[in-house]
Amino acid sequence: MSNKPIFLATHPRACSTAFERVFMTRRDILNCAHEPFGDSFYYGPERLSERYANDEATRESSGFSKTTYRDVLDRLEKDGSEGKRVFIKDMAYYLMPPNGEPATIAPSLRKSKDYAEKGNPTVIPLETLKQFHWTFLIRHPRRGIPSYFRCCVPPLDEVTGFKEFMPNEAGYVELCRLFDYLREQKIVGPAMAGKEDGPKEGEITITVIDADDLLDHPEPVVKAFCKETGIPFDPDMLTWDDEDNQKYVSEAFAKWNGFHNDAIRSKSLRARTTAHKTVTDESENEEWRQKYGEEAQKVIRACVDENVPHYEYLKSFALKF
Repeated sequence: MSNKPIFLATHPRACSTAFERVFMTRRDILNCAHEPFGDSFYYGPERLSERYANDEATRESSGFSKTTYRDVLDRLEKDGSEGKRVFIKDMAYYLMPPNGEPATIAPSLRKSKDYAEKGNPTVIPLETLKQFHWTFLIRHPRRGIPSYFRCCVPPLDEVTGFKEFMPNEAGYVELCRLFDYLREQKIVGPAMAGKEDGPKEGEITITVIDADDLLDHPEPVVKAFCKETGIPFDPDMLTWDDEDNQKYVSEAFAKWNGFHNDAIRSKSLRARTTAHKTVTDESENEEWRQKYGEEAQKVIRACVDENVPHYEYLKSFALKF
């Protein structure tokens, strides 16, 4: 079984922080890193995002205006030198340029000035990508994207600091590109998680979790994930109602203020008791129209429809419960 740092790659609003909280209970064996690559993606000298391109004040006040991709990796390496395994939860789109633009290796990670890697969709060298145990978490766009939109408009935008919804931050296409590249390079697979025959020696299974399964069957999902990644499972991982844990989590999530309030306030991960609502495009459109207005509804619908095929592709690899 791999003992590499675990990298949970995901997209925004996939219940990933609730999932991360499970593993933050295991501070005896894990060091959790909460979205570390956002520091370099949004704020640093190698930043790829357009969000704060003309907002130097926000970049400076973040405390990460000088953080390179090398700095993030050095920080993760330090976390792994403390005798514990590292668990990283992060967005796949933080690792590549937006809008499908070709990636070049981040300057701080290049072996030479003109160093390049053909076919690599990320700014991280292949030899570095190989150092992680990759896993994936997804959520249907009809739930993930409206949730993200809400974080980028009033009144919540005053808390998050994200003043505009940017469809190129939906994150599904980048997650697909990363997933396919890791499979192509045999960093994950071809063995699928949950199969009886299991992986060959040194092979990392394709482990994809759907957020709906996590919400409906939290213990079986966490147990299966632990089996695939080599984390000892304990049912107590699904409960964290103690002051020390809450303080630790509040500090870890502070840099993304407003995005993780529900996860911070939670005390456990229990199976949801409300049944799935039957929805249609028309009922969704009306719900979004009432909440956000006519033009916003069109933006949300276009973004959802664009990303459904990417979600369904990844869903075809997901563990079944």
